[in-house]
Amino acid sequence: MTRRGLLGRLASLLALPAALAACSVATPAPAPGVSGPRRITYGSHPSQFGELTLPAGAVRGVAVVVHGGFWRQSYGLELGRPLAADLANRGLAAWNIEYRRVAAGSAGGPRIDTEDGGWTATFDDVAAAIDLLAAQSLPLDRVVAIGHSAGGQLVGWAAARPGLPAGTPGASPKVRLRGAVAQAGVMDLVDASRQGVGSGAVENLMGGSPTAVPDRYALASPIARLPIGVPVTCVHGTEDGNVPLRQSQRFTAASGDRLVTIDGADHFALIDPTTDAWRVCRDAADAILA
Repeated sequence: MTRRGLLGRLASLLALPAALAACSVATPAPAPGVSGPRRITYGSHPSQFGELTLPAGAVRGVAVVVHGGFWRQSYGLELGRPLAADLANRGLAAWNIEYRRVAAGSAGGPRIDTEDGGWTATFDDVAAAIDLLAAQSLPLDRVVAIGHSAGGQLVGWAAARPGLPAGTPGASPKVRLRGAVAQAGVMDLVDASRQGVGSGAVENLMGGSPTAVPDRYALASPIARLPIGVPVTCVHGTEDGNVPLRQSQRFTAASGDRLVTIDGADHFALIDPTTDAWRVCRDAADAILA
């Protein structure tokens, strides 16, 4: 790798934590009658839990919120709390999930500990967290998932679970999504790996490159699971410096799904409930549930 390329990768690696800190937003106050968030575990690992927030009155649908952070342990479900609160204030049961994540390796170099996350633990957890909804008194025919960045990849994969081969991670779901909203999602893992998205984050997640473990990428990458069978709306800012707009463009070009670009929006505007970018995401979820 050239010196310029190495510096570019390091800059990308350092940019996300600083940007996440800068984009910290307040969680909206609960509307009258909104309950929660209530912590529910779905396994024994410290990261196997979620927070369920119920709206006042009748539940018109369920929104599964899946946070991003390049699948790494540095970031958690606190990123989804403002979104979950806003969704519950508008009549949806919000299930904000945590999952096992990976420890970051060196730029471009995988480091995987299955107990902590990666293939298959991260995928097992997202599937188990969604399937836990089957034990709740909720409208299971009206479940939509909303995921940001790495979470966008995970909700795209979760939407495709009914088509996964028997015996593979996430196959035979108890709860089927009605659709998903991918907010600046990593929708093509092979392309993201080749483009260096997240400075090795994809390889950290998958335990190797697309050349080394192609079967894993074929099961995990949303674009590889087409046709998914339910709508996956991609929302992406034109000024996203973390996940290229190319990711959403490639997926929607292949799938025929809707792509909404937000002019001038960066990577984090989509998870700030005070922004028009988030309102577009929320409206997309409502459209799927309509």
